[in-house]
Amino acid sequence: MQKTLTQGTTLRRGDTGFDRAVLGTSFTTRDPGRRPDIVVQANDLGEVIAAVRQANQDDMHIGMCSGGHSWAQNHIRDGGMMLDLARLKSIEINPTQMTAVIGPAVLAGELNLALVPHKLFFPTAHAWTVGMGGFLLQGGFGWNSRNLGVGCQNVIGIDVVLADGTLVHASETENADLFWAARGAGPGFFGVVVRFHLRLHKRAKFIGMKMQVFRIKHLEEVLAWADRVGPSVSPNVEFQMVMNPKATLINAHGIEVVAPVMADSWKEARELLAFMSNSPVRSKASFTLPLLPMSLNFMMKAGEKTLFLSNTRWSADNMWMDTPIDPLLPAIRGIADTQPPHPSHVLWLNWNGPVQRPDMAFSQEHRTYLALYCGLGKGVDEAKHANWATDHMKALEPWSRGIQLADENLARRPSKFVSDANMVRLDQARAKYDPLGRFHPWMGRIS
Repeated sequence: MQKTLTQGTTLRRGDTGFDRAVLGTSFTTRDPGRRPDIVVQANDLGEVIAAVRQANQDDMHIGMCSGGHSWAQNHIRDGGMMLDLARLKSIEINPTQMTAVIGPAVLAGELNLALVPHKLFFPTAHAWTVGMGGFLLQGGFGWNSRNLGVGCQNVIGIDVVLADGTLVHASETENADLFWAARGAGPGFFGVVVRFHLRLHKRAKFIGMKMQVFRIKHLEEVLAWADRVGPSVSPNVEFQMVMNPKATLINAHGIEVVAPVMADSWKEARELLAFMSNSPVRSKASFTLPLLPMSLNFMMKAGEKTLFLSNTRWSADNMWMDTPIDPLLPAIRGIADTQPPHPSHVLWLNWNGPVQRPDMAFSQEHRTYLALYCGLGKGVDEAKHANWATDHMKALEPWSRGIQLADENLARRPSKFVSDANMVRLDQARAKYDPLGRFHPWMGRIS
């Protein structure tokens, strides 16, 4: 669990603790060098409203932070106000209606644990300490999202403080254009969401995982097999591969083929994972973890402790792909050969999402997903590895179908993250709700 936050305060440049307050909002220990003029650590709705009105009075731009898992540290900008929402952590669950209302700073792990006693479920972020505010705004590729929809698709309403300091509710029937924009605009959203209203689901009777670990010499064979079988894998299975310099149990550079599954029974889960048991590459695995029941809480914490380490300088980049993997294999081999030390890793994700989604700003998803996470610990040469993720993604741009905002790197490599038509609608909504440009847009794009 996260430590309890102290009561929030307001700090200006030069005040004791100012830098600590700025950098303390970020999961990564990388210092971007940017600094706002003022940090407001809001304790409640009233202080959020007061902060936005102050920004209007002093003609300041606003950047926002709830959980701080932005790889690009989008909320840390030069000048203006940083509005720290980390203390807005309320959770209200209505088991009868199968709904919940949460504050933006509720962590994924906190929401999951709150739902367990009610046998209810929400497609939270995979990592325990991800704040739900940023996760839901950018889309929300969460647990069982291939089956239940991405996080923002399960948002049924929001309470938003607008650029003029007024509080409004938005849903499909009230301020519908604002609601549309909030579901996918990510760090470029033009309002402060202080409460998310969520649709919940029944919790799966069986939650578990199967894993196979291969040495990196088998990279091409394993990727080619996974790419071929991916479209036939059940939406209840989160089929993915992680290239890890310290792969599980072999403690060497390898490929972890991981398949969390949610089903009605252990028997059904085994059937859904038969594609791994019967695969042509199975015999080359150095280690196989059979299907085992695991709590979601355990998987969330285990993932963070093995891959997303704290006290680490992180950067990331990503791309969506539609083409078969074969033409990319030489480039992916180059990624593996130059991979920085652990906990840096590479994720290949079988997505194959649905043909249609509800009408919302979120509009960028394709067949498979590739993301590079560069995590540099103490003593690791920054200059040698700082451009690893960005440079390799640039080299793969001919095959890219854009990015997702969860792992964005827009300040260094601007890329398409919503459809062209939806970007036009986002700009129109911004002009309506934030005509003075009070809220910072996405980095890498000048408003």
